[in-house]
Amino acid sequence: MARADAVSNRARIVQVARDLLSTTAELPMNAVAKAAGVGQGTLYRNFPTREALLAEVYRADVDQLVASAPRLLEEHDAATAFRLWLDNVADYARVKRGVLAALDPGPGHELAAGHTATIGKAVDLLLEAGRREKSIRPDVGSEDVIILLRFLSRDDAAERAHHLLELIVNGLRSR
Repeated sequence: MARADAVSNRARIVQVARDLLSTTAELPMNAVAKAAGVGQGTLYRNFPTREALLAEVYRADVDQLVASAPRLLEEHDAATAFRLWLDNVADYARVKRGVLAALDPGPGHELAAGHTATIGKAVDLLLEAGRREKSIRPDVGSEDVIILLRFLSRDDAAERAHHLLELIVNGLRSR
């Protein structure tokens, strides 16, 4: 198989797993392989365990979330970029809930903890841009925002995520 096909298969497997996790914490490997249009061998060559696949879904979402911050700042003022980034966070939290629910508590918490610093850098970038434009309060740090955002990964917050994000945004605005 050509290298491009292998990369395409891997990406498709991760996307299918992500899609399935948005509706259920169950993630049967045979269902992932079937929906991705790959054989069991291809699936297990890429992801030898269900946990490895879940970790890759989580990592890919964090990478995408972090990479979106500078792009949004190039296209929008800081306040708008931050609000749009928070919309991305709401989508990420939906998948995060699915991934962490599907993992044992130990590995799930280690997985989340390993990405906090990376997400914090994206938040710092957005906050600093907002401070320069004087649209974000100067006394807010990434740690504050991350604590608030952790509530989005709770099951009872899923239905109200956008309302909760609006409260966060309003609390971050300069007065």
